[in-house]
Amino acid sequence: MGPLARASETRFTWDDYRTWPDGERWELIDGEAFAMSPSPGSKHQNVALQLAIMLELYFKGKPCRPFIAPLDVKLSEEDVVQPDLLVVCDPAQIKRTHIEGAPSLVVEILSPSTESHDRGRKLELYAKSGVAECWLVSPFPPYVEVLSLDGPSYRVWRVFQQDETLRGKLFPDLELKLPEVFDFPLEPEELALLHPKPLKRA
Repeated sequence: MGPLARASETRFTWDDYRTWPDGERWELIDGEAFAMSPSPGSKHQNVALQLAIMLELYFKGKPCRPFIAPLDVKLSEEDVVQPDLLVVCDPAQIKRTHIEGAPSLVVEILSPSTESHDRGRKLELYAKSGVAECWLVSPFPPYVEVLSLDGPSYRVWRVFQQDETLRGKLFPDLELKLPEVFDFPLEPEELALLHPKPLKRA
């Protein structure tokens, strides 16, 4: 999803946000509104679907529960976000309309138009709000960066490549086979980047 700042100097709150049309998707960060761009691409949705299925299977029968966007997460009166996926371990946080407070885990699926936003404003907000673990998932080139909260900010715990099995720090027995997550067709130019032709000798 590609966030674009709303053309307004007004600072908004959760109460303001709740009055906006249902058909529009917004996030609030420090009271500033960001409109979410048109629907994500097929790779983004493929990755989100596969991760959601795997997380649902892993957490079935356990206290924690996974959710997938769009779902509002209210981190404060001026901070409302919609992570691509999230895991909540405190049932009291699960409200009828939203999640109240920081999830235990959030997953953001990156794209060229969102990466600076996700790595900047949103990561700072997640850290400030106490989200214990954050995954940044790149559909192409395919990898997953696992970030662990260390004091006021995140540190990179591990980076998993597309042929590896992801193991998070927060849930150490969780294992996700990334070849299945990144199982989608690539464009010719993407294949060329992954498998460049050898240079011909003169």
